[in-house]
Amino acid sequence: MLHHHNIYPLTINDPHYPSLLAHIYDPPILLYCKGNLQLLTMKKVAVVGSRTPTLYGKQVVKKLSTVLVETNSAIVSGLARGVDTEAHQSAIKTGGCTIAVTAAGFSHPYPPENQTFLQNTSAQSLLVVSEYPPHVKPQKWHFPTRNRIISGLSYATIIIEAKRKSGSLITADLALEQGREVFAVPGSIFAPESEGTNWLISQGAYCLYNENALFEYMPNFMSNSIERKRFS
Repeated sequence: MLHHHNIYPLTINDPHYPSLLAHIYDPPILLYCKGNLQLLTMKKVAVVGSRTPTLYGKQVVKKLSTVLVETNSAIVSGLARGVDTEAHQSAIKTGGCTIAVTAAGFSHPYPPENQTFLQNTSAQSLLVVSEYPPHVKPQKWHFPTRNRIISGLSYATIIIEAKRKSGSLITADLALEQGREVFAVPGSIFAPESEGTNWLISQGAYCLYNENALFEYMPNFMSNSIERKRFS
């Protein structure tokens, strides 16, 4: 039934289950996947942030997406409004690919307006993943638990604009707990949307002061190959 809808479940014991995710503290036992499974074998970087990004935030997303696509990295995000959607769309527009981690089953895309993006994007460039069966509707508590998958799939997590109390900061905390690198984009001290990212930097997150700083802090990133498995 699932395969009829092009949904492929991966158990944690499946050899194709992403190894980075398998080694977090609480990995999903079953991961539902729809789209290009080969994206799981790519280098992956999470890009998350405010649901109400400023023009500055959107410009940063586009610039970083271009850099990440040039390094053959898949951009991972949560399909939420704002920075998440900008990250997914920018990855595709720059000729790259993206992994969307949803907080509901595939029959209930959230937010609903992203259904158009999901339908119109080539299956070769997109992979949608969820720990929930297709019939499950989004619940409030799904979103923070989903964040551990976003960071767990990724080598590093980049936060672009976030208020002091933000789900993006939860993702940053989870990434640190998982032993992953966390980058934050600095912003104006007068902008509420940058209060969270500026705070992260004050707490030791890498300051992404330009689009190439990622490679200064992670010099081996461009040559790393973590997921070597191939899907047949």
